[in-house]
Amino acid sequence: LPFFPSLSLSEECQMNDEEKTQRQIANDLTALGVREGGVLLVHASLRSLGPVAGGAKTVVCGLLHALGKNGTLLMPALSYQSVGISNPVFDLQKTPACVGALPEYFRTRPGSIRSIHPTHSVSGLGREAGRLLADHHLDTTPCGPHSPFYGLRGMRGQVLFLGCGMRPNTSMHAVEEIAEPPYLFGDPIDYRIFLAEGKEIKMRVIRHRFAGWRQRYDRLSLLLDADGLKRGKVLEATCDLVDCESMWEQALIALKKDPFFFVEMIQ
Repeated sequence: LPFFPSLSLSEECQMNDEEKTQRQIANDLTALGVREGGVLLVHASLRSLGPVAGGAKTVVCGLLHALGKNGTLLMPALSYQSVGISNPVFDLQKTPACVGALPEYFRTRPGSIRSIHPTHSVSGLGREAGRLLADHHLDTTPCGPHSPFYGLRGMRGQVLFLGCGMRPNTSMHAVEEIAEPPYLFGDPIDYRIFLAEGKEIKMRVIRHRFAGWRQRYDRLSLLLDADGLKRGKVLEATCDLVDCESMWEQALIALKKDPFFFVEMIQ
């Protein structure tokens, strides 16, 4: 890899544990099919990787090394567990992500930026981050046409499921918002959004409902070919890498045939 030049044995021995792990993560990601210079959205289970020297910081550095200096790294910074009907208030800088330790570390990492959305914000770093995250506040739904989940479609984006399986696929909500299956939309909520330096704006957002239904986005594996879905290991984690263009194409076909293809009824 150009950002990890070949090392002599003596130089390899001088690397500390964090640097060695970053190198291994980057090599594993490249072998899996992560594109240097590409746009990558990551869902992750930090625990699935096994013991990692340096924890979340090391994993993020490994991801950034794999993407290279022209790449873009995104992670969901979802806050639907703490922001909703009973608490319709979102603070761009202070409201934590509710989807794990890695996204929360990435959200607070120096240089990361966050899209403006009360429940489905995204954090990003890299070449295309500003472009992808800038207009999320213009949407009236969680994953509308101004969201980064939608924007990945036109940028040869990839979605990486790092040891968490394919069910937590927020990008599929953007696909569903196009198809509008019967279970998707609920009532609108009026939110107060606090930005930097005390500035406040308001957003009215139609929430997702899913009442009585369980999401089954892992069924994408039945639809994608070897170009659309690649599987492999990163450290100890079993990972899935999905091509966004293939996902959108096949998922929209499936939803047209069966609006309930990606859900199952909760008994």
